[in-house]
Amino acid sequence: MKKRILYTTGIILIALIVTVISGCDSITGPVDSEVPLGSQQTGIWVTGEGEVTVVPDLAILSLGVEAQADTVTQAQSEATTAMNYILAALRNSGVEENDIQTQYYSIYPTRRWDESTGEEELTGYRVTNMVTVKVREVANTGAIIDAVAAAGGNYLRINNIELTVDDPAPYQKEAREKALADAEEKAQHIADIADLKLGTPTYVSETSRYNTYTLDMIYESGIPAPETGSSISPGETTVTVTMLVAYSID
Repeated sequence: MKKRILYTTGIILIALIVTVISGCDSITGPVDSEVPLGSQQTGIWVTGEGEVTVVPDLAILSLGVEAQADTVTQAQSEATTAMNYILAALRNSGVEENDIQTQYYSIYPTRRWDESTGEEELTGYRVTNMVTVKVREVANTGAIIDAVAAAGGNYLRINNIELTVDDPAPYQKEAREKALADAEEKAQHIADIADLKLGTPTYVSETSRYNTYTLDMIYESGIPAPETGSSISPGETTVTVTMLVAYSID
């Protein structure tokens, strides 16, 4: 009887210990999804942001030709001739060869529905050849568009113009410095409020981005180039760096 009482008491004690441990785990609460698992969950965690405004120094044109004819050979010939005129216009406008890259090339049949037969019938073939063009002198973008419009005629297609920064690294560096300064200022403010002494960073994580401005510009057959010339304004874009920083408490 005595052994049974001791055995029962032992089970109750073990159950109490497990309950206490489980209760302690729940007290800690969920881990912040932004804080990496396995890192030390102490100190002051802040997010700093730095932003730099810059004028885009690179325009990327998505343009090409589209030709449709009764046969593949004829459609290819017309597309090739038009594209060669466009490429020559680009080179004459100062665009370097390595700044022109084929983006898309396709040949596919065109069909229409015949109500009398209830079937599709072949009407011809369409050839599309698109390239991306880097214009390193943004001020020349409008003139280059006018040049390729004159060269490509009704075969020309212009999908869009992307205004961006060729080398964002220097601006990212400046934004990074601003983000770290912002993070330290926030952490120091928190430490002052909580009457703590701010220590050194123990964890740093960076996320950077820079915005590009894309102008949709659908140029289709039959649309003449403006008599006054195309005008493209680069405007401004931003380079942003966000820093997640953890500081120790001394």
